[in-house]
Amino acid sequence: MTSIYVGNLPFTVSEDELRTLFEQHGSVHSVKLINDRETGRPRGFGFVEMDPSAAAVAIQRLNGADLGGRALRINEAQEREERPARHPR
Repeated sequence: MTSIYVGNLPFTVSEDELRTLFEQHGSVHSVKLINDRETGRPRGFGFVEMDPSAAAVAIQRLNGADLGGRALRINEAQEREERPARHPR
């Protein structure tokens, strides 16, 4: 399974719309849009999981594609680095 980072998303996009876009290039296992923890508002990025061969095709074809007037930034997701815990002020 390959996790794909999808950035520069319009704030109005839904998980279903993103799934439909990626399904044109292969089977989509999951879609997750990221929201701000405090406000609950969309952060403008998300992740799509696909089989490796389909993911490679989707990344190549959709990177830079227009969605809602925005050029998508798409690449294979990197493991998130551990960040130090935030302490309340």
